[in-house]
Amino acid sequence: MKRSLRWYDLVGFGIGGMVGAGVFVTTRRASRINVGPSVVLSYAVAGLCALLTAFCYTEFAVDLPVAGGAFSYIRVTFGEFLAFLTGANLIIDYVLSNAAAARGFTAYLGTAMGISTHTHLRFTIHGLPEGYNEIDIVAVAVVLLLTLVIYYSTRESSWLNMVLTVLHILFIVFVIVVGFWRGEWKNFTEPENPKSPGGFFPFGASGVINGAAVVYLNYIGYDGCTSSRKWR
Repeated sequence: MKRSLRWYDLVGFGIGGMVGAGVFVTTRRASRINVGPSVVLSYAVAGLCALLTAFCYTEFAVDLPVAGGAFSYIRVTFGEFLAFLTGANLIIDYVLSNAAAARGFTAYLGTAMGISTHTHLRFTIHGLPEGYNEIDIVAVAVVLLLTLVIYYSTRESSWLNMVLTVLHILFIVFVIVVGFWRGEWKNFTEPENPKSPGGFFPFGASGVINGAAVVYLNYIGYDGCTSSRKWR
């Protein structure tokens, strides 16, 4: 294949894979349902797990100088069958994570436009089970658009990835700055509703671990980026 990416393109893919749109989708759900204010510790736990996994990939890359990725390493180490299961699991992982991020885009779009997401941007199929009966046309359009960009050119997709990654980082910095500026420390210890659990650990240590399992979705991109050596 023709070499079309440079070192900073690969760095951009790596950062974009770890600082993607998922951070804006999973953080709200994890902090509200699973962990509370201690979601910052959930991110630390998830980041540590991702770091240890990256060290394992480094060892594999040194011992097995082939195209990076869990499929290639497991195929060489354990055989074709386990590699097939790993590849299938990775495909499901990427499909579900991309679907979650695209669906979250619809929710944010509806909020920005001041309209109801469920009545204006999603269509309900009453014959399907509850929770699986909403057709999200906007999410499908976003996924198809990004797929066309990636299919059209690797260089253009890298450029789009860098632009979106910069925007994501700016949004995260904005949230941090506004949080320190407008936030109140009492929110860490006093619940808004006295009947609801409050404090920094409203759901205890188990809540931190459960939250880490949810926000780990934001780190899965590094796995795909390990195979970027062959894209050059």
